[in-house]
Amino acid sequence: MTLTNPEAIETEPTKPQAQRRAKGQGGGLGRYILIRFLLIFPTVFILVTLVFFLMRVVGNPITASVGGRLTPTQLQERLHAAGYDRPVIVQYIEYLGQIVRGDFGSSVTDNRPVTEIILQYGGATAELVFYALIVALVLGIPLGMLAAYLRDKWPDVLLRALAILTYATPVFFGGLLLKLVFSVWLGWLPLGDRASTRVQLILDRIDNPTGVFLIDAIRTGNGQIIGDVLLHAVLPALTLGLLTAGIFLRLVRANMIGSLGSEYVDAARSRGVRESRLVRTHAFRPALVPIITVMGLQIAMLLGGSVLTETTFGWRGLGFELNQYLSARDFVAVQGIVAMLAVIVAVTNFAVDVVAALIDPRVRF
Repeated sequence: MTLTNPEAIETEPTKPQAQRRAKGQGGGLGRYILIRFLLIFPTVFILVTLVFFLMRVVGNPITASVGGRLTPTQLQERLHAAGYDRPVIVQYIEYLGQIVRGDFGSSVTDNRPVTEIILQYGGATAELVFYALIVALVLGIPLGMLAAYLRDKWPDVLLRALAILTYATPVFFGGLLLKLVFSVWLGWLPLGDRASTRVQLILDRIDNPTGVFLIDAIRTGNGQIIGDVLLHAVLPALTLGLLTAGIFLRLVRANMIGSLGSEYVDAARSRGVRESRLVRTHAFRPALVPIITVMGLQIAMLLGGSVLTETTFGWRGLGFELNQYLSARDFVAVQGIVAMLAVIVAVTNFAVDVVAALIDPRVRF
């Protein structure tokens, strides 16, 4: 006669229970993704609303940009044609309707649709942000691992001070300092621009240019052109990437210190696992999840820092154009570009949240 263990009956899940549990976990992921996706819309709505009314604080865009060059009659005609003589709330509702249709308005100074400006210069900003993110990951993660492993020793203290310094240094000042050292004093790197004049002319003449110089340079198959593009990207990428590298360094260090002191790492060490493997595998992987989680926020920071970086190095991207339109007081173009950047940041944060949820199931709840 076989005796049944009652504890086994209580603790071992039956097949229907296991199926319900798996279904519940899948539903948790689906529900999380749906909620994060729906949050894109209020986020964009709030940002667009803030930008719209902040731009109206200084008056209507036409008077601010070209009012001094028009007669009062011409100014009134322009205001009436653009609808800026109507109540602000009416203009706001119409602007929301335009955004829903994908129309972000047209600039006042050169009468160009904002969507055309974004398509022309967005690739350059995306390329710079990509370079900067690579720099931040390549520098921030290994140095954070080293600082955690050598906790409270002089390399750790030095790296922490370096992280604070890179984060606290203004982007434009860091860019000017790098130009002074590596371009003026040493002469190793170009002062600015996305490529030399000859290379830019070549890239402008290729069929269907993407606006991303690295991709266009690879399409030419010319190693010198690729090298020229990458050489011009070094200083802007370092300037913008060091800003985020300091954040990654401190984040990896803090999380890895917690991982290195955990019980499963002590158990692996007692089994004779090498220290290098403990750091790379057992302690680093759990510390990687927070990096992915905050990456969306850092991309938003990189987009903001690209304005000063592109202006410092003459990198013709959205940040450079945004600064030009700000100088010209063309608030329609500024409003449209900022609204589009808000959409990009919201979508990027959604994508990062989905990746984090797939890597770490705890994020879903």
